Amino acid sequence: MSLDQADPAALPAAGPAARTPGGPVGKTATGRRGRSGRGGRWWTPWLFLAPALLLFLYFKFIPMASALTMSFQEVQPYLGNKWVGTENYSTVLQSDGFREAAWHTVVLAAGQTAGSMLLGLVLALLMEGQGRRLGFVRSAAFLPVVVPIAVVAELWRIMYHPTGDGMLNSILGLVGFGPSGFINDPDSSMASIMVTGIWRGAPYDMMIFLAGLTSVDRGLYEAAKVDGASRFQRVWHVTVPGLRSVFSILFILAAIRGLRVFTEVFLLTNGGPDGSTEVVMTLIYKLGLEQNRLGVGAAGAVLLFVATLILTIAVHLLRRRESK
Repeated sequence: MSLDQADPAALPAAGPAARTPGGPVGKTATGRRGRSGRGGRWWTPWLFLAPALLLFLYFKFIPMASALTMSFQEVQPYLGNKWVGTENYSTVLQSDGFREAAWHTVVLAAGQTAGSMLLGLVLALLMEGQGRRLGFVRSAAFLPVVVPIAVVAELWRIMYHPTGDGMLNSILGLVGFGPSGFINDPDSSMASIMVTGIWRGAPYDMMIFLAGLTSVDRGLYEAAKVDGASRFQRVWHVTVPGLRSVFSILFILAAIRGLRVFTEVFLLTNGGPDGSTEVVMTLIYKLGLEQNRLGVGAAGAVLLFVATLILTIAVHLLRRRESK
């Protein structure tokens, strides 16, 4: 007699726990697998993040803590640091040219932020869509972002050559304008550095705007077009409101980038001529490194960090208030 012909009464009694996967045996196995899975998941991401976190800890967070400590000390290499309290902060705030440097930083940050966002939006609107040619053009337009800032500064230094046969001066001569000193002229040096920053920052803003444009409802464009709205009106009343969150993010990023501007100013003018392009970062560099007053430089860096933090928090609170 085969097993399937056997008398059911002769088979061993199998309770619900033995017949169903949901019984105690099944629950025990499932629970064990679930606990082991959850036990493995909580540390697996941290294991992958550990190398990056260690690098951040060693090269960023520990130096930041050291800079905060140094800002209250007179740093004396090999002789021991001396606690001076807030004297370093007073030295920075009362130093010659600090107010002018702070004003130059604000002007440069505002100009670069507005210019790069406006140009980035225009480029994004021109390059929106799909196509192989557009992909190539976007990659070409994005090149200034990936080029090292030192190369960018040297490139613009050549184009800003103050003589009549300089590149930009030659172009100005074609339209009847005389040669300009650009970075060698106190009246135009700040604007020249601003143009360089806009040229380098606009492609980055363009890519963020391109990503944000995908979330704008296309039906609104059609409705506005049916109502007789022009292209500019569609952009102003449909595109710009739809990119409000993108504008907020880019404003924070561009403002921080503008407040921390250093390399292009240092390489192009080093704060000159006659201090017309002196910014907070170049002033900190001169006070801290050129004069070997590391505590003063650390205090200036902490002040700049606090200003950046306040700006970020203010924009974040403004966004939360607008969203309510």
